Amino acid sequence: MNGNPQPALMMPIIQFVMPSKNKQLKKLLHFYWEVCPKYDESGKLKQEMILVVNAIRNDLQHPNEYIRGATLRFLQKIAKDAELLEPLIPTCRACLDHRHSYVRKNAVFAVYSIYKEFEHLIPDAPELMSTFLAAETDPTCKRNAFVFLAQCDMPKAVEWILGVGDGMAGLDEQLQLSVIEVIRADCKNDSAHRPRYIRYIFELLNVSSHAVKYEAATTLTMLTQNPAAVKAAASTLITLVVKESDNNVKLIVLDRLEVLRSKHGHVLDGLIMDVLQVLSNSDMDVRRKAMSIVLSMTSSRNVEEVVLFLKKQLLKTQEAAAAEDKATEYRQLLVQSIHVTAIKFSEVAASVVHALMEFLGDFGGAAAAAGTSTPSSSSTATALDVLAFIREVVDKFPHLRAGICTKLVSSLSEIRSGKVFRGVLWILGEFVGIQNDGDNSGDEAIKEAIAGIRGCIGDIPIYVAGVGEGEASAEGDGKEGGGEEAPKETSKPKVLADGTYASESAFTASTGTGGGMSLKEKNRWPLRTLILGGDFFTGTVLASALTKLVLRFTDLIKSSGRAAEVNVMKAEAMLIMTSIIRVGQAKSPVAPGTPLVQIDEDSVERIMNCISTLSELSTADEEVEEVVKEIFLKDTRKAFERMVGAQEKRAAEKKREESDKKGVAVQVDDLLSFRQFSKKAAEEGVDYDEDLGRATGTAEVHEDFISNLSRIVQLTGFRIRYM
Repeated sequence: MNGNPQPALMMPIIQFVMPSKNKQLKKLLHFYWEVCPKYDESGKLKQEMILVVNAIRNDLQHPNEYIRGATLRFLQKIAKDAELLEPLIPTCRACLDHRHSYVRKNAVFAVYSIYKEFEHLIPDAPELMSTFLAAETDPTCKRNAFVFLAQCDMPKAVEWILGVGDGMAGLDEQLQLSVIEVIRADCKNDSAHRPRYIRYIFELLNVSSHAVKYEAATTLTMLTQNPAAVKAAASTLITLVVKESDNNVKLIVLDRLEVLRSKHGHVLDGLIMDVLQVLSNSDMDVRRKAMSIVLSMTSSRNVEEVVLFLKKQLLKTQEAAAAEDKATEYRQLLVQSIHVTAIKFSEVAASVVHALMEFLGDFGGAAAAAGTSTPSSSSTATALDVLAFIREVVDKFPHLRAGICTKLVSSLSEIRSGKVFRGVLWILGEFVGIQNDGDNSGDEAIKEAIAGIRGCIGDIPIYVAGVGEGEASAEGDGKEGGGEEAPKETSKPKVLADGTYASESAFTASTGTGGGMSLKEKNRWPLRTLILGGDFFTGTVLASALTKLVLRFTDLIKSSGRAAEVNVMKAEAMLIMTSIIRVGQAKSPVAPGTPLVQIDEDSVERIMNCISTLSELSTADEEVEEVVKEIFLKDTRKAFERMVGAQEKRAAEKKREESDKKGVAVQVDDLLSFRQFSKKAAEEGVDYDEDLGRATGTAEVHEDFISNLSRIVQLTGFRIRYM
C-alpha cells in the first residue's frame, strides 16, 4: 500500500479475499487488517469493519487450530481498538478451554493484551488466569498464564509460587525462569517470603538447565549475603564454566564470578582448585580470564596447591607437540602466572624457579627436529618470561642466588636465542660471586661460570685470517671421529699495492651440512654460532659479563696472593673479546654459506672499553680502580633496581586508575547544570561548539588550518572568458 489509504480497496478484499480458505491468504489478510484505515474522517468505525469483525469471530470458532491460533495472535496486534475487540471477548475467552495447546497459549496472551489496554473489557482476567493456571497441564500454557499474573496481579503470582513449594525443580525450564524473575521483582519490595524464596532458589541450583542455574545463582547472591549461599552460587557458576561448550558463555559466567569474588573477598578462596579446572579449556581467552581470577584468589593458605597445579600444567605443555601455537601460548601464560605468584609469596619461589629454568631452552628439541638451530618466536617469548622471573628472584631473594646461578651455567649449552643468551649473561655477570653471609665460595663460582661460558664458545680464537671456520670445524670433528673430508688448499693470485702479483692460500673444508659448522657443532657451541652469524650485540654483553666476573674475582682474592690466576683469567677474557672483534672485521665470510656481517662501531667501542679496563686495571691507581669497579659492579645494578621500581610504580598507578574507574565518578551532591533552564547571562559563557564536540567526541580530534582548507570545494569562478 506504500502508506496510501486506498479506501476503495477494502470492499473488493472483503468480497473476494476474505472468504478464501487458503491459510497463506488469511495470514496476509491479517497483515492488511492491521495497517488498513479502520475509521472514517469523523473518527467513527467504518461500516465495512462490521463484516471484518464477524469474519474474525468465525475464525476464532474455526475447527482448524492453526487458524484459531493465528487469529488470536492477530488480536494481540489490534489490541488498541476497543470497538473491534468488544464483540470478540466471549469467543476469545472460550478459546482458553480449547483442546489444543497452540490455541490456549495464544488465547492467554490475547487476553493479556486486551486486559492491559482495556481492563474494563475483561475485569475478571486475573481470577480467570488463576483458575486456568491451576487446571493447565501444558508447560508453555502455564508459563504464559504465569507471566500474565506476574505482570497484572503480582500477589496472585506469589501465591501460586508458594503453592508450588518444594516442587519448583520439577517445573519446565521457561516457567522456572519466569518464577526467578517474579522472585527477584518481589524481593525488591522487602518481601516477607524471602526465606522461602532462598530455599526455592537453592533447589533450582541443581536443575539440568544451564540458563536456570545461571539465573538462580545470580539471584541467590541478590537475596542474601550469607557465606554458604555465596559459596553455593560460586560453585554453580564454576560448574557452568566447566560444562558449558560455548566459549562466549564461559566468558560471561567468568565475569560474573569475578564480580562475586570482588564483593566477598576471601569467602571463595576455598574454591580456587575448582576454578583451576577451567584451564583445561582450549580457548586462550577463557584461560586468561580464569587465570586472572585464580591469581586474585590466591592466598598464603592455598598458594602451594596453586603452584603445584601450575607446575603440572607446565609439564603437560612440555610433553605436547612444540608446533602447537596454543600450547606455547598457554605455557607463556603459566610462566607469567607463576612469576606473579612467586614474587608475591616468597615461600614458593625456591620450589618453582628451578622448574621454570628448564624452559630457557625449551625450543631446542623442536629446532633440532626441524633440522635448524633457529628458535621460534613463541618459544623465545616463553624463555624471556622465564628469564624476567629469574632476574627478579635473584635480585629479591639473595639466599637463592647460588643455586640459580649454578643452574644457569649448566643450562648455557641448551640456549639458542640471542635474546635469552644476553639475559643469562647479564645475570651471571651481576650476581655470580656475590658472597652471602657465611659463604666463601664466590671465587669458585666465578671460575665455574667462566668455564661454562668458555664451553659455549669453542676453540679460541674464533676466526683466524687466512683460515676458514670450516678448518676448525673439521679438525674438531676429526678429533671426535667425524667423517667429514680433510681440508683442501686453494690458491688464487692477488694484486699487491705496487702492482705485482702474489699468491694467497686458504684452507676450506666441505662438511656434511653443506657449509659452515655442522648442526652438531652449532648445538654444542651456541654462543660461537651466534657470533659467527653476526649477533655482535650478544658479543658486547658477553664482554661486559666477563669484565664484571674478572673484576669481582680480583676483589675476592686480592689478599690471597693468587695473582697468577687473575692474569690467566684476564688473558682468556681479552682473547675472547678480541676474537669477537676479528670476526666482525673480517673481509670475507668467516665460514662457507654464512653471510658477511660487519661489526658496528658501537659494539667495537664497548668491547674495546672492556679490553682497556682489564689490561690497565693492574697499573691504575686506587681511585681510578674504585671508579671502574663502581661503574661495572654497582651502577648496572642500580639501573636495574630503578627499572624494577618504575615498573612497580606503573603497575600501582594502573591498579589505582582501575579502582578509581570502578568507583563513583560523580558525587550525589554535585550540582547539575541544565543549559535550557539557565539564565541568559549564564548562557553567554557557554561555548556551544565545544559542548557539542564533547558530546559527539569530535572535540578530541585536533586539525590544523591547512587540513581544514583541504576540504573546501570551490563552487564559483569556473567560467572561462575567451578573448
